[in-house]
Order: sequence, then structure tokens, then C-alpha cells
Amino acid sequence: MNIRYGIIDDAKMLSELGAKTFYDSFARDNTPENIAIYLKKSFSIDIQKTELSNPEIVFLIAEMEGIPIGYVKLNLNHDHDSQIDPKAMELERIYAEQEYIGKGVGKELMQACRNEAKQRGCDRIWLGVWEKNPRAIGFYKKWGFKEVGTHLFMLGNDPQKDFILELEL
Repeated sequence: MNIRYGIIDDAKMLSELGAKTFYDSFARDNTPENIAIYLKKSFSIDIQKTELSNPEIVFLIAEMEGIPIGYVKLNLNHDHDSQIDPKAMELERIYAEQEYIGKGVGKELMQACRNEAKQRGCDRIWLGVWEKNPRAIGFYKKWGFKEVGTHLFMLGNDPQKDFILELEL
């Protein structure tokens, strides 16, 4: 497995991979309308290009034999409402293709996140995780993340509660 930085030419791939992995993970527990609204709002090619051009957003892409199988989106914007510490980095997304979940992709991406945070002088990583996603919550807790609060996440028109988890580095 290779982990590399995302570049502007990855916009189409990230649009497709992000939408597919989000849909695969959350469609069965949410309405088709709310999933469609969220996918349109979050994963267009233009949105990906904008994010890839933003120096405060970092994409790390996991590949097997040159094929993208997962990625993380890290956000260094320190003006976010849920920001716990000004030297913290947000792990905004960590997604993998369904067939690779449980096969080390998450582990490699999480280690890459930790390395990136340390390299950028961050002392914490924080994230929001849906309260109804026990698998992800367990994964994060295994890495040492601790619950420090909650915030509202809008999935389409559905307000959902996310736990805010934080990892001290």
C-alpha cells in the first residue's frame, strides 16, 4: 500500500471515491433524499478542485498497485466552531472501499494522519463521528481518541448528532 498526497488532478477520482464510500457506509441508515442532498453538496468535482487548491486542506490517498482504495481529508482551518485547540488538526474524512475495510487501510491512513499532524506542529487531532456508527467509534477509540463533546451534523435535511473525539499527540 502506498499513501500519497492528493493533487488537483485527483479531483474527479476523489469526487467518485468520496461519493461511493460515503454512500456505501451511510445510505442504508438514511433516506435517499438526504443522502442525495449531501452527496451533491460535498462531492462534486468542482468542490474537490477547490478543496485540493486550499493550502489548509490536505488529502492523503491510499493506493494498492496504483488504484485508489481510500483517503483522508485533513482540515487545518483553525476557525471551525467545534475546534477544541488552536494547534489541532481536524480529521474530516477517513474513507475506504468496502472490500478493504478491516484489511489495514484505516490503520495506514490513521498513521499517516498522525505523522502529518506532528509534521505540521499540531498537538491534537479531532473529528466528528456519527453517534450511530459504532464501528468507526470503536476504531477511533482503539487509536486513543477520547470523547470531548458533541456537535450537529446536517445530512441533507436531517440534523444528526456527532460525537467530537480528540487524540492528544
